[in-house]
Amino acid sequence: MTYETIKFTTSDAIATLTLNRPQVMNALSSQMRREITDAVQTLPADMRCLVITGAGRGFCSGQDLTDRAAAADLEGTLRGEYEPMLRAIRACHAPVIAAVNGVAAGAGANLALAADVVIAAESASFIQAFARIGLVPDAGGTFIIPRAVGAARALGMMLFAEPVSARQAADWGLIWEALPDDAFAEGVAARARHLAQGPTAAYRAIREAVGASFGNDLDAQLALEARLQGEAGRTADFAEGVAAFLEKRPARFAGR
Repeated sequence: MTYETIKFTTSDAIATLTLNRPQVMNALSSQMRREITDAVQTLPADMRCLVITGAGRGFCSGQDLTDRAAAADLEGTLRGEYEPMLRAIRACHAPVIAAVNGVAAGAGANLALAADVVIAAESASFIQAFARIGLVPDAGGTFIIPRAVGAARALGMMLFAEPVSARQAADWGLIWEALPDDAFAEGVAARARHLAQGPTAAYRAIREAVGASFGNDLDAQLALEARLQGEAGRTADFAEGVAAFLEKRPARFAGR
């Protein structure tokens, strides 16, 4: 498929999805949401890591406020366009890295936080800007952020709508790491290569287990771990990992 609001490239089992409306700080239009959803849902099976980033000086400024149709039916837009996009990211067969190269505001911040791993440039920031225009944080923000940083910090972010720096976000545990701007691109590339060369099936099981843990009691989580571990133990990657350990060499995972 040819995309107009995003760029989608692949190389060495790594797919890169770039939000590509830099003239409006990659604001999310209806078309962009559809294209993101399509690109993630149709990610080729041989891709073993997906990187989502932004073109230009920002990651994503959130909802395109000039989109009058979306503004006229916010609930319908969330249910019909945002939810499929976020679910696609969460269900992606490969680990997802959000490479936050600049400001991530509103739904743009929550799009980034939907990824498995968030890496930000130190000059980037995260803003729950909804209250500035009389709205409620959406796009999964009220689910993801309290679980990551606790209710006190989540409420402070949402009520005051003040920027949280990348370094502060990393210190709080909201994101994985903040990198100096001059090391950001290579740092993201190194993390993506690591995941693309790793045991993809095990990564998928890890993501499932962590995601389920917030809703499970201990017994249910132990049962899930046992099932997933049984499945992982039957993969070629497990056999290769053990062989590599015994032979004292780097593992060569095939992703299955």
